[in-house]
Amino acid sequence: MRHWLRAVMSSDPRLEVVGEAATAVEARDFLKAHQADVLTLDIEMPGMSGLEFLTRLMRARPMPVVMMSSLTAAGSDAAIQALSRGAIDCMVKPTSTYGEELTQDICERVYHAACTRPSQLQMRLQSGAAPAAPSATAPSPAPAAPAARHNYRRGALLLIGASTGGVAALETVLPTLDPYGPPVMIVQHMPGNFLTSFAERLDRQLSQNVYLASENRPLENGDVVLAPGNDRHTELRYRGGQWYCVFVPNDPPALHCPSVDVMFKSATTGAKHISAALLTGLGRDGAEGLLELAQAGAKTFGQSEDTCVVYGMPKAAMALGAVQKEASVEDIGPALRASRQLSAAGQDG
Repeated sequence: MRHWLRAVMSSDPRLEVVGEAATAVEARDFLKAHQADVLTLDIEMPGMSGLEFLTRLMRARPMPVVMMSSLTAAGSDAAIQALSRGAIDCMVKPTSTYGEELTQDICERVYHAACTRPSQLQMRLQSGAAPAAPSATAPSPAPAAPAARHNYRRGALLLIGASTGGVAALETVLPTLDPYGPPVMIVQHMPGNFLTSFAERLDRQLSQNVYLASENRPLENGDVVLAPGNDRHTELRYRGGQWYCVFVPNDPPALHCPSVDVMFKSATTGAKHISAALLTGLGRDGAEGLLELAQAGAKTFGQSEDTCVVYGMPKAAMALGAVQKEASVEDIGPALRASRQLSAAGQDG
């Protein structure tokens, strides 16, 4: 695997492989003696696991890390923990297919991770995005609910799109939302098994009811719903004063499935009920959809550059004029919440 990865990354003129290690101890010793801009790290290694090494590395010498994981249930859960503790991205470890598309994807991810500014990474760690390792099975304490319940218009819905760096961003944004507030629908670019583990992790952490979307299940207040990675896109339908999810084929095949653009664009008929945010991520998925929502009457937000791991998706939306308000990752949640609250006079806040 290391031999193959070296060949893959050496094929990209933007990347130079400066070393490799078979164990966490070898990696630690190499990094003490040499400079590197980015580290690719396997989760399963002899001796110290990649997850334990990541935790120690982020305490001692924060740097961009791209994790590698198999698609086993245990591996995907560890990958989500790694993303929460400071890893920039996580790739699925290939088992049989080694095509040109995979090569380009790996090089692009590693390059953009290497371009992450140290100040941004350090900000994430200081804000708690990469905490000390908890027990893998112990639930995290739920955040305290707001002191008072607020009223929201019938049909209110919050939409969020995220990609690279989104796990830590979502774990910052979601606890600041009202646990009794409008349903939250999320597209996070991630393999299907990872999304299952992420939903389970969020459900343990949050006061809200977190689950993967299913067709024709009404979205209720207090729900946090993630689009599943089932090779189909998740669209939204509004009927009878409630929102529902439906799945549609990935045809023609999109770069990302599920796609933020597909979800955003499907909700434009109910845009007056919607507040939508585009968080950190590589590429431009969601930018055009956010513009259509804004033009149809939704309230739209973008994560600020200085708090993004990768200022790609929000930047593309800003360039289109789709973002009505830019905010830090810490302020996105309160802004979304306030945008759908009713004032004492019964109007949108």
